Amino acid sequence: MDIKTLASRRYTAKAYDATKKIPQDQFEQLCTLLRNCPSSVNSQPWHFVVAHSDEAKARILPGIAEFNHGRVRDASHVVIFCAKTAITDQYLKALIEQEQKDGRIANEEMKQGQDKGRRYFVGLNNKTPQDLLAWESKQIYIALGTLLFGAASLGIDSTPIEGFDVAKLDEILGLPAKGLTSVVVASLGYHSKEDFNAALPKSRWPEEQIFTIL
Repeated sequence: MDIKTLASRRYTAKAYDATKKIPQDQFEQLCTLLRNCPSSVNSQPWHFVVAHSDEAKARILPGIAEFNHGRVRDASHVVIFCAKTAITDQYLKALIEQEQKDGRIANEEMKQGQDKGRRYFVGLNNKTPQDLLAWESKQIYIALGTLLFGAASLGIDSTPIEGFDVAKLDEILGLPAKGLTSVVVASLGYHSKEDFNAALPKSRWPEEQIFTIL
């Protein structure tokens, strides 16, 4: 399927068929997409919590807005996108060491330059915890978009969800103790016959209204 067709067909599922599960090999492909997402200065300021069993989905439901319960409970997999509450010196040191281990660092001079450049951008966006979260959230939404489009390419439906209680979900998952906070949630699976949105046409602004070609 070409990209234009895929983009036109992809939509936000409103109801899922609880009897249908994503094959493990396909979910692993989606995990690979998330792991390889781009981020500013390769900061990778994220962690992904996956709920796929009935017990796990039931556990997080108290943190989800009631109108989204069905989209979580009946989905095959639910991904909670989390951001780091702090980017520490220890984390930055570990990150540069990982890059060196993976063969991205040719010599000590390059290593120092890469580390310095990353620290500059992290510092630029780390004046307050709110600034840091806003910057990290931009990276996380890149990952969200990648996941949604990747799922569509495999014939998997998806629902991005912001209707949840951050504090409650963080408490349920014990995220503060791990230096994390939830940012956005995505349900994945296969829509049910009750999904009214599946048959509706897309509504988007015409190209001439949203593109300026210089």
